[in-house]
Amino acid sequence: NSKKAWVNIMYGCDEFCTYCIVPYTRGKERSRLPEHILSEVQELIDNNYKEITLLGQNVNSYGNDFTDRDYRFKDLLNDLYQMDIPRVRFTTSHPKDFDEETVKILAQGGNLMPYIHLPVQSGNNDILKRMNRKYTKETYIQLVDWIYKYIPNASLTTDIIVGFPSETESQFQDTLDLVKRSRFEGAYTFIYSPREGTPAAKYEDDVTHEEKKDRLNRLMALVNDGYLVGTQRFEGKIVKVLVDGTSKSRDDVLAGYTENNKLVNFKGSQDLIGEIVEVKVTEAK
Repeated sequence: NSKKAWVNIMYGCDEFCTYCIVPYTRGKERSRLPEHILSEVQELIDNNYKEITLLGQNVNSYGNDFTDRDYRFKDLLNDLYQMDIPRVRFTTSHPKDFDEETVKILAQGGNLMPYIHLPVQSGNNDILKRMNRKYTKETYIQLVDWIYKYIPNASLTTDIIVGFPSETESQFQDTLDLVKRSRFEGAYTFIYSPREGTPAAKYEDDVTHEEKKDRLNRLMALVNDGYLVGTQRFEGKIVKVLVDGTSKSRDDVLAGYTENNKLVNFKGSQDLIGEIVEVKVTEAK
């Protein structure tokens, strides 16, 4: 057991991004009461868990639906920061609700990990509007700038869709530009495909498949560069690794993730599984 757990903090989604079916299938956003979440985390601590990941379609809107209390995602992070769990992560963040105050709370460090998955989807304002993402390239970059200002060591990853209906080459260039600017250390990249029942499925899918593939390949080349930079900055450094288990091919090689969510393989005995150990990084790939 790698001693990692996932804790739902909310269900449903109110965002209605035009390409996504989730709000139609999972209903309105409903936040779990903080006391229920915190007691579940306490139970995990009592069972010697080392890491929790908070789950929600948009964790940053946590608590917006409470009518009897003023308690938001940043308050939850603050409460978890004071608990005896070594690592706290969360997914997925929506850039529109992620404010400077939340970044400052994460900047306390401790058990709040310096890794943020922050889906951008596109770097062009017209496409973002057609996606109904409710932020602009400028407000996204402002958020990225806050993250690097308050958490200089942060690792950022993202999600990007290429070839959204009507995306032009120059709009795609805006995405490449944002990727460079944001210094992502990894991204999930997708070619747009229509999902039945979503508003975007009615848009004319006017980008050719060849063009979509070409854009994806150019984007992936850039993302892979960022990925390498992200791993190379830890070369020669000592990192803390939560050991998940042995590598697939060898029993004497252990594998686990650093605080910045980088996978590390190293030689060690199996009784380290489930522990957090210090490892010196000799080579980055």
